[in-house]
Amino acid sequence: MSSVEEIVGRADALYHDLEFGSVKRWREAHGGAKAVGYLPIWVPRELIDAAGMLPVGLMGGRGLIEIIRGDAWFQSYICQIPRSTIELALTGRLDAIDGFLFPSICDVIRNLSGMWKVMFPQKYVRYVDVPQNYDSAVGGRFFEGELRHLWNDLKKLSGTDPGDDAIRASIARYNANRRAIGDLMALRSEQPWRVPTWEAYLVLFAGNVLPVDEHTAMVREYIAAARAADRPRRDNARVVVTGSFCEQPPLGLLKTLELAGCYVVADDLALGRRWPDADVDETGEPLHALSEGFLKHSPPTAARYEPDGDRGAPLVQLVKRTRAEGVVLAAPSFCDPALLEQPILQDSLDAAKVPWTAFKYSESLGQFQVIREQAGTFADSIKLWSEA
Repeated sequence: MSSVEEIVGRADALYHDLEFGSVKRWREAHGGAKAVGYLPIWVPRELIDAAGMLPVGLMGGRGLIEIIRGDAWFQSYICQIPRSTIELALTGRLDAIDGFLFPSICDVIRNLSGMWKVMFPQKYVRYVDVPQNYDSAVGGRFFEGELRHLWNDLKKLSGTDPGDDAIRASIARYNANRRAIGDLMALRSEQPWRVPTWEAYLVLFAGNVLPVDEHTAMVREYIAAARAADRPRRDNARVVVTGSFCEQPPLGLLKTLELAGCYVVADDLALGRRWPDADVDETGEPLHALSEGFLKHSPPTAARYEPDGDRGAPLVQLVKRTRAEGVVLAAPSFCDPALLEQPILQDSLDAAKVPWTAFKYSESLGQFQVIREQAGTFADSIKLWSEA
């Protein structure tokens, strides 16, 4: 069995590979088969896989690339992920990717899909629209039609014509992947000293560029290695981190939270890897099954329209379920969905008497001392005075 260090080392190498070498190697090993990139957070990866192509999650430059050309295309008062993604593309780092899907996250990503068509007319580009009505007979009917258009496009792009059984087989593989990730998250919640957040994030991130079965094997291998590792248990505060569903915080920030005395027992990092949060039906009409999976089992996030109910209730329930003692509201600078939702979440946490703290970050943030002091003070206050 590989050690934790070996597994995390492989995942770390994928995280730092801005040239997408693993994608290029996969294409060579599969006779030049195509790859399709997608922005965070959710797209029907099962359809890309079923068409014989590699789904590639694009999560910006991660602070590993200087943004020069990207700043010429976007104003300064938006988050960094679209600007760094443009930088990757204009510097040739995304040349191995043949198609691009832009999911319904915010106006910036919607606009980015249009800009991509202008900048890269030779590439396949599609904005993945999602329903605002979650009635299966209304929104579901609309969404199945969208998925069918996308499926037909992907078959043309791949030059193949697989049938419904190929989608069902892909759904089964992704169900297995999400179950493995669920087991990893459960282990972290129960024994967070065994699963540092930055390690769990790297293992999740690896799924952006690995074939789904290979990633499932990595997750399972990491779980076994983490259980076997001899790691000390510390008197850290148990916290939930939320607000980071799209642009991701730098690894240094995740390490800083734990160095400051916080065990992160739940988060929304790399949320698309866990979406939907229940198995998709593997036996029925596959496009209907994917639509129902989105409608009925989407995790709560600011990027998903919620017509009814208390938007803060799922977060409070998550705190109770994971026995968290506080919440860290960490949102990217200029992220409209996360920052507009934050006051709603704060009110719900206050009503439930759950301690919280909040800060903003960017993927290129390089100094963490202020955040360490804030998180450390928060953790200390929980241990000293909180009744959570």
